[in-house]
Amino acid sequence: MLWLLFAFIGATVLSWGLTKLVLNQLQRRAILDFPNPRSSHEKPTPRGGGIAVVGVIILCWGYPAADSPILIMLLLGGIALALVSWLDDLHTMGIATRLCAQFLTVAAALYFLKDEGFLLQGLAPAWLDRLVTCLLWVWFINLFNFMDGIDGIAAVEAVIISGGLGGLYLSAPMIGLDPWLPLGIAGATLGFLWWNWHPAKLFLGDVGSVPLGYFLGGLLILTALKGFWLPALILPLYFLCDASVTLARRALRKEPVWQAHRQHFYQLAVQSGKRHSSVSGAVGLVGVVLVGLSLWSLTAPIAALGVAVGAVCALLFWMAR
Repeated sequence: MLWLLFAFIGATVLSWGLTKLVLNQLQRRAILDFPNPRSSHEKPTPRGGGIAVVGVIILCWGYPAADSPILIMLLLGGIALALVSWLDDLHTMGIATRLCAQFLTVAAALYFLKDEGFLLQGLAPAWLDRLVTCLLWVWFINLFNFMDGIDGIAAVEAVIISGGLGGLYLSAPMIGLDPWLPLGIAGATLGFLWWNWHPAKLFLGDVGSVPLGYFLGGLLILTALKGFWLPALILPLYFLCDASVTLARRALRKEPVWQAHRQHFYQLAVQSGKRHSSVSGAVGLVGVVLVGLSLWSLTAPIAALGVAVGAVCALLFWMAR
């Protein structure tokens, strides 16, 4: 336990330092995200800080992944998506290219899940179960990218999900997953958050948000495959609800759902006058509640899920008020 604490602190400090170095390079090379009618920032800001986050995650995962084919594939998939996403940050790529890369990396990882169980717990044929798992994973990658729209929110959510998973793995060792995997992600994103808090000095960029969605989605799916699907649902519940409800509303209005916009609940909150730090802070506070509820769901599943849904609905109502 003590070594986990020191390793977490080390990952946080390393991420803080690497992010500073990346920030200096992005400023020197003028790799900036310029404000547009769909953005929530007001001045050109460096983007691509996710390079430091992904770099620290790779270092954290290197040793535990060495003897696990599925973890090796997760690591390689995250690196591949980081490379593709960095090119997208520099030169905008078509949605077909990005989705192709995401489906390929997810499919490659799913190939190694033969002995890890099934998401639907045997209620569907194996091929259908894997298809559903693939679609949900790719959707999570994209929703995490969609939700990276104001200062601090994606990093806060990554810390909440990964920290919650770390606590879950420590509380329920029967899951059989190394708690250092999510805690390494938590440290990497926490160090970055220092520079991304409002007013943000730099942004994750696709190079950060897409691999983070991939890594976190993979850990959530592995958790659900072990039969702990309720904690895996509760931890990211705010992001799931905000992104999914917004997508459904845009689809009903026959708007192009794949285009960037400013209609997420957290974006509406900022447009109504709330500060980025207030919105991201509220997401963090509710996230802490969801972490506690995810652990409570191990003994009181129905009650925990009900309270979690109520907490997220209250947050969405506050944002849209």
